[in-house]
Amino acid sequence: MITRRFSVALPVDAARAFAWHAQPGALPRLLPPWDRVRVRSRTGSLADGQVVLELSQGPLTLTWDARHDPSRYEADRQFVDTQASGPFAYWSHVHRIETGVGSRESGIGSRESGIGRRELGVGSGESGVADPTASCTLTDEVTWRLPLDPLSWPARPMVERVLRRMFAYRHWVTRADLSRHGQGPAMRIAITGATGLVGSALVPFLQGGGHDVVRLVRGTPRQGEHQWSPERGLVDPDRLGAVDAVIHLAGENVAGGRWTPAFKAKIRDSRVGPTQALARSLAALPVKPRVFISASAIGYYGNRGTEDLTEQSAPGQGFLADVCQEWEAAADPARAAGIRVVHPRFGIILDARGGALGKMRLPFSLGVGGRLASGEQYYSWVGMEDVLGSILFALTHDTIVGPMNVTSPHPVTNAEFTRTLGRVLHRPTIFPVPGFVLTTLFGEMAEAELLSSKRVLPAALTTAGYVFSHPRLEDALRFTLGRVEATPVA
Repeated sequence: MITRRFSVALPVDAARAFAWHAQPGALPRLLPPWDRVRVRSRTGSLADGQVVLELSQGPLTLTWDARHDPSRYEADRQFVDTQASGPFAYWSHVHRIETGVGSRESGIGSRESGIGRRELGVGSGESGVADPTASCTLTDEVTWRLPLDPLSWPARPMVERVLRRMFAYRHWVTRADLSRHGQGPAMRIAITGATGLVGSALVPFLQGGGHDVVRLVRGTPRQGEHQWSPERGLVDPDRLGAVDAVIHLAGENVAGGRWTPAFKAKIRDSRVGPTQALARSLAALPVKPRVFISASAIGYYGNRGTEDLTEQSAPGQGFLADVCQEWEAAADPARAAGIRVVHPRFGIILDARGGALGKMRLPFSLGVGGRLASGEQYYSWVGMEDVLGSILFALTHDTIVGPMNVTSPHPVTNAEFTRTLGRVLHRPTIFPVPGFVLTTLFGEMAEAELLSSKRVLPAALTTAGYVFSHPRLEDALRFTLGRVEATPVA
């Protein structure tokens, strides 16, 4: 059998680090975005619980049944899971948390790119921990054996690489979340669009911080959910009770189809009317939320070439610009009721699970990716971790009011984006797509989304003191695509 240990210093005491792992959002947060893994079921606690995961690889789906070992459980110090059934002949994972900063810590970075801990946003210095008296060290010790060992030994290097990438990701997330969630008290937060790309990442992120998250759903609500209607807003607000914040993310995917008149109406109607209905519901509550975060997008600015665009810039022209203006104005009833309203204008969100990057992964991985048209148009992108971080920042900072550009401070041209993604994936990018092909295939959507140029800067966030986790494109891509590795300490 093979044993590997990976360690990371955490900027909190052992009890808090242990408690974070017990939160319902911790496990989903630790699942790498580049792998197709989902939690099928989870019961019990860290002491004696069971977790069943589904791992999809192409057409195949594997089930991993992990059980926590109560005989090896130590409160605030250690929990252990072992494989009851799954892809390994044997698997044991010891999660050990010790007070203070250990003498050895896994290196997190990428030799080939020169990416280190500072660039990955995990802090600088030897441990990244400012106060050793309020710190601890997390060590993950995994012991494993492959089926048909020793005949399966050629697969060992692949498994080792998977583990190095997985623990680089897990340790970054653990340290970053524990650092970020120290910014304010626990809140009760209601969220629409909780199953979308942003919502499905945001819910476990907030749960990991100890926040009580209520999913607002259109169908029959289950535990942890409350019903809302795009036409009427909140259904039975008395049953919902008081909430500190409402985050409104629901809306039709603008890249979900060709922009026929019917689909354009669907894009608009899924945003403007429901936002207004929800804002009116919040304004009518006897105990109003302190903040209403209602999504918007950088489509607000239209096609602006190389112009630097901040929240103070005038709106642009075109369908999306018009929709975004109506969308933001629809929150006026909440504003008039004295609720702080924030409009995160999301850029191109980079996450391996879906969105734009999810669609790019396959062609670029096959070596058939390339720039779009001239490639001179600016892409204002943002990594998912900074989407989550900026929303938390808006929740906890009363100075953030109105529009908030959620984009990296370093926008790039499409040509630079293409070259960088190819470099991260080790693939050529020599197949440009002519503009007329895009407009023929996608019509108006291609002009508005793929060929237009928006050089958007996050002035509101940076002025308020937000520090980006992944300000540079290559770092963000390597993080979400699993191209960063941790070095075992033993």
